[in-house]
Amino acid sequence: MDDQPRDPSPITSLELLLDADAEALVRAEWDALAQAGVSSMAPHTSPSNRPHVTLLARRGGLAQPPELPPEAVPLPLVLGAPMLFGDGDRRVLVRSVVPSAALLALHSAVLEAAGAGDDVDHVAPGTWTPHVTLARRLRLADLERALPLIGGEIVATGVAIRRWDAATRTVTPIAP
Repeated sequence: MDDQPRDPSPITSLELLLDADAEALVRAEWDALAQAGVSSMAPHTSPSNRPHVTLLARRGGLAQPPELPPEAVPLPLVLGAPMLFGDGDRRVLVRSVVPSAALLALHSAVLEAAGAGDDVDHVAPGTWTPHVTLARRLRLADLERALPLIGGEIVATGVAIRRWDAATRTVTPIAP
């Protein structure tokens, strides 16, 4: 059972997907964490579970997918150092994503195209920390074993944007 209460409103998110090579490198980190017996995204085997950067997360869904400019992707990315989110004895382990001018412009364009809504706080301009999740609910006691399994910087490309609808568990391509 989670330590944090869950908002009952289903979330819809817009997610930037990584190129195949970068996705494989992140999945290898997921696998290494799982093989070490620590929390990892690897056991979540749904086809919709892919390494990604969340650009928008909204309660109650989106009336329709936003239209984005065709040049929104591809977008160069750099996946950097590991970071922890949360508090308590369990945390979310992520890889930071360098907030380049191009990535920040894409984030702004996505928010503008989506219009106003009940967005979760951590995607708002000024509070958004772009990242790729490696593990949820990682015990702090496992951090010493987990960190050496995270490799160095990954040069990547954001190649597509998709819509994830948690209420229906469906994925819809948005761009290209």
